[in-house]
Amino acid sequence: MTTTTDRALQLKALHEAPEILRVVNVWDAISAKTIADLPETRAIATAGHSIAASFGYADGQMPLDLALVGVKAVVDAVDLPVTADLDDGYVDPAETIRRAIALGVVGANVEDRLRPFEESVARVRAIMKAAEAEGVDFQLNARTDAIARGGDRPKSESIADAIARGRAFLDEGAPLIFVPGALTRDDVEALVEGLGHNKLSVIGAPGALPAADYESLGVARISYGPFTQRVALRALSTLATDLYATGTIPEDTPALN
Repeated sequence: MTTTTDRALQLKALHEAPEILRVVNVWDAISAKTIADLPETRAIATAGHSIAASFGYADGQMPLDLALVGVKAVVDAVDLPVTADLDDGYVDPAETIRRAIALGVVGANVEDRLRPFEESVARVRAIMKAAEAEGVDFQLNARTDAIARGGDRPKSESIADAIARGRAFLDEGAPLIFVPGALTRDDVEALVEGLGHNKLSVIGAPGALPAADYESLGVARISYGPFTQRVALRALSTLATDLYATGTIPEDTPALN
């Protein structure tokens, strides 16, 4: 078993490598083990939306204690770096990160929800200071919702806001800036120019560019959020529909371990 310090350094190296880091989001022990067993997997990322759904909560409504229960199940299931989706960091983001590190988490998504600029920066600062105090090179994927919550303002204003917030987060020590909604080549080019090479993290939502294209543009990391769970649940629904029709499990179904 590797230590938390070791796994943090592993994740840092993956973020800084010239190849884009692809993290397939998971939500429980069995989904984590399934992804960890693939030879291409280098790190594990949780999806907060998916963990919340598995406990019967809407996205962003799950209590912190329950969120950490879900994260712990993933960390305990694998011996790989785990980066956790911790919503907005909850009431005290520094304490949230301390608790996550104690579970073995070495990175996290924490969103600003477009809070006032200085408040958002202060929350990132608190997270990075807390991680430093724990002696972990914590890989904060500092999320700004400048585009996702930009509303009716012009896209150019949202991108400029994302860059301003992202630069401030980087200045506080955040290794990466996560900008949901950055789907087009023009958006990504502008963000990479404003934030720097290997500093941008994106989500591979439907309609996004292929991962290789993001890599060529200088993006450090791509994740897939709740879409992995949605695809899995669609497969379950499709199977159930077939079972109601024919009542037979497909012959190529993997055997039980």
